[in-house]
Amino acid sequence: MTRIAVTGAAGRMGKVLIEAIDEADDLTLGAAIVHPESSLIGVDAGEMAGIGKNGVAMAGNIADVRDAFDVLIDFTFPDLTLENLEFCGRAGKAVIIGTTGMTDAEKEQVAMVGERIPVVFAPNMSVGVNVVLNLLKTAAAVLGDDYDVEIIEAHHRHKKDAPSGTALRMGEVVADALGRDLKECAVYGREGFTGERSGKEIGFETIRAGDVVGDHTVLFATMGERIEITHKASSRMTFAKGAVRAARWLQGKPAGLYDMQDVLSLKD
Repeated sequence: MTRIAVTGAAGRMGKVLIEAIDEADDLTLGAAIVHPESSLIGVDAGEMAGIGKNGVAMAGNIADVRDAFDVLIDFTFPDLTLENLEFCGRAGKAVIIGTTGMTDAEKEQVAMVGERIPVVFAPNMSVGVNVVLNLLKTAAAVLGDDYDVEIIEAHHRHKKDAPSGTALRMGEVVADALGRDLKECAVYGREGFTGERSGKEIGFETIRAGDVVGDHTVLFATMGERIEITHKASSRMTFAKGAVRAARWLQGKPAGLYDMQDVLSLKD
């Protein structure tokens, strides 16, 4: 049975990940990691997550649980994720990364470690979102430059990066299908006298409010009609179940950098 470690175990996503692993018949929680100064160190991880005791005491350092897991799931922050990734690269552990907000340089670091160990790195682990990415690729290729593209995303008030990693990935997929470079055509919000919209731009609008788990809409609009492709997440469990699916898929895979499109066999 594959042993999973969850870092950021006491956070909103960490607790849901522990619950999802508990529900999986072929996976087990091997380690739960929290901040080194957390008062929860030593507390039973299952009890903390609200699923009942599971005998896994929470640790304050990944090195302390080196021999307790085979795969690390990390949905934390870029700097911590990269530290954990380097550790796993040295220890020969597989890694699943759902962390967003990474710079291009940080993504390159992930790719470099992926040359030594198997890594699944995706801005969104939801199965539904990854199906939507395929739909966007098809839609953009068929609709072409005659349609304006706008991406609207909403998340809870605590989210620190904007636009979301998922929104940016949606933009990349659409831009690639249209033969554009997102870095050159993206427009992030509008204010003041902006002039007419150019035909090649891809716009992003960001909403942060309340407890919204994650809503994404890609709007294709032209004279006389518009098409909206939307995904709405009502629970973090959708991301957790995707990560569990990735952990299952990753077993026995060679070193390499993978994403959820690989996990779900959605690539051409």
